[in-house]
Amino acid sequence: MKIVIFGGTTEGRELSHALAKQGVAVTVCVATDYGREEQGEAEGVTVLTGRRSEGEKLSLLRDADLCVDATHPYATGITESVKAACKTANVPYRRLLRAADGTAEYLTVADAAEAAEFLKGTAGNVLLTTGAKELGVFAVLDTTRLYARVLPSRESIAACEAAGIPHRNIIAMQGPFTEELNAALLRQLDAKYLVTKDGGAAGGFPEKARAAKKCGATLVVLRRPEETGETMETLLREIEEMKPCK
Repeated sequence: MKIVIFGGTTEGRELSHALAKQGVAVTVCVATDYGREEQGEAEGVTVLTGRRSEGEKLSLLRDADLCVDATHPYATGITESVKAACKTANVPYRRLLRAADGTAEYLTVADAAEAAEFLKGTAGNVLLTTGAKELGVFAVLDTTRLYARVLPSRESIAACEAAGIPHRNIIAMQGPFTEELNAALLRQLDAKYLVTKDGGAAGGFPEKARAAKKCGATLVVLRRPEETGETMETLLREIEEMKPCK
């Protein structure tokens, strides 16, 4: 049995390792070197690094029994491209869900643009933890009040520079982070706002929410795109049923 996973997330790593232990041939596609580091090494798991063209996706899916989309909940563009490739290749597609956080209190905005528009009418420092891709949207603000926490990669630093974030305001660190570290950072920066995504427990969202509440900072969350899919338990059970009888 051959399964292709588009991953780069905690749940993608966990699924691939669980399947490999069951003797399933697993190929995991990750977009970046960071994703490869997160995926790690495991016997029976082949990891491919780099963004795939449509043709490359089709070639990869050839003879696959199943494709699992375990990409980030906010990576909607990748999800749509994987769905399309599976449809063309006539390979079953499954979406592995990441549970959202339903306990924290926060201000929800549609996207980074709405968050930037909201912040225009405020004062005080802002800690941005949405990732490097959205930073350009916040360039409409006074960038001296913006502090960007991004991955320690050339691409992330370049995105900060392109957005006009002062070098002294760039925090290049790899998470997830504890509540204590988030709180210490908010206090150190005297940040009145923390902007983030609901990455669930795997993305350290609860720790961010608790730290913001503890420090009296307003938590601004980019709304998670709506999606349907399956939990890890349901998917593992379904794959077990798909295995050919010995």
